[in-house]
Order: sequence, then structure tokens, then C-alpha cells
Amino acid sequence: MGLSASSPAAAGQSPNAPKHHHTASPPSECPMHQEKMSGCPMHMKTPDRRTENTDDVPAHQERAYEFVACPVTSGASQVKDDIDPSNMMPPPNQQPSPDQPFPLSTVREESSIPRAHSDKKWVYPSEQMFWNAMLRKGWRWKDDDITGEDMTNIIKIHNQNNEQAWKEILKWEALHAGECPCGPSLMRFGGKAKEYSPRARIRSWMGYELPFDRHDWIVDRCGKEVRYVIDYYDGGAVDKNYQFTILDVRPAFDSLSAVWDRMKVAWWRWTS
Repeated sequence: MGLSASSPAAAGQSPNAPKHHHTASPPSECPMHQEKMSGCPMHMKTPDRRTENTDDVPAHQERAYEFVACPVTSGASQVKDDIDPSNMMPPPNQQPSPDQPFPLSTVREESSIPRAHSDKKWVYPSEQMFWNAMLRKGWRWKDDDITGEDMTNIIKIHNQNNEQAWKEILKWEALHAGECPCGPSLMRFGGKAKEYSPRARIRSWMGYELPFDRHDWIVDRCGKEVRYVIDYYDGGAVDKNYQFTILDVRPAFDSLSAVWDRMKVAWWRWTS
């Protein structure tokens, strides 16, 4: 019942197996080699859509590149505060909150995670967006001794957690490299901190701690939606790479393929 199940490539494949997902030139059988085509056609939108991925991508991702590296502070959107189902977040808010004790950066960092139905990648929230999101969830800065440097570190930890989660997903997806030569992409995600997974509950009955957070990520495997469950456990002190979280990443039991993947990896680990 350990966390090692989130790393199938370590058991049955070379540790370098997932790396083909990151290479600039995909395999020869990948349709990306066809002329006049940009991005992987398996991930591209259907022709009848008028704008790029408007149904699936949250508003703050559509305008995110305005804030990457060179922030446009006047670009804060003035749309109504609706929760977006693709990431369970409201539209972006880059404006300082009332009584905010110090200025926060509006710069946003591009992730390494491909966005489904697009040639772009997901973009992380800025310090200001993260601050406003915490206030929206009921947090009050006056109750904590927090500094601007703390917010910078929080963003780095947040981004590192997501990068680590995607690397773990790529290890599982390496099992399906043949059916998806262009590699997977992320469609949507959401937090379920209080909805403990069956695996997490069983571990708690055995005396292990419960995760402090849970996310469900929906991945596009060249046209097939695959749900991954990610449990986040406290790993102790933050290291120099801003990692402290232990992740338990695995495909949800939503299909026979996912069941087979987990059985296969469990067998590899048991016999290795």
C-alpha cells in the first residue's frame, strides 16, 4: 500500500521511458510529421469550433500569456465571478485586494503540461491570483504572519507539485505510447480535498495519515479521456527544489484498461 505505485515505469520499464513525450520530434508514425499541420491532430479541436478550445479551457488560461514573463497589469478581466468547470476556479483576478499589506507579482509561469485541443500549455496562477483565491476561500491574511516572500515560495511549491504530478502521469501513460504516439495532454482538473479516495481511506485504517489534498486530472490520450487520482501527502521539510509533497498518482478504476494497468504494475513491483 505504499506510494510507489505512482511510478510504474520504474518497475517494468526503463526510467527514461517517458522522455519521448518531451522530445521536439515525435515518432515517424505521428501525424505531426504531415505537412502544414501544427500540433498533434489527435489533440486538435474539431473543425466546427469557431474559437480555440472555448468550451473546455478556463478563462484565465485563454488570457494567461498576457502575464507570462512580461505582465500586463491592466489586463485583468472584468467578467462575472462564475466557477469554471474545467478547473473549478473563477475567472482571473490580478487586482490587489482591499487592505493588501504588500504588492504581489502578476507574472505567470508557463508549465510543461500540454493543454488539450491546443498547441499551448497550461499556465500557472500569479502570486496575486493565488492570494485572491485564498481570500475567496475564507482565508484572512491578518490571522497569519505572512510576507511577500512567503507568497513567492507558496507559488513555487504549488508549481513544483503540479510538475511532479504530470511526470508521474507520464510514467503511467508510457504504457500506452503505442496507441498515442503524440503523447497525452491535460483536459481539465479539480480539487477534492475532503473526498478521500478509497485507497487513502484504506491506508488510514492501516495507520497511515490521510492526504492533505486530492486532485482529479482528466487526461486526453489521443481522443480518449482518462481520469487520474492524485493524493497529496506531507513529506516533511521543503527541499531546495521546493518539493515536500509525496504524491500517490494512479489511473482511476473507470475502465478495464485502467484496472489492467494497475494490476500489471502491481505485479511488476511484486516480482521485481
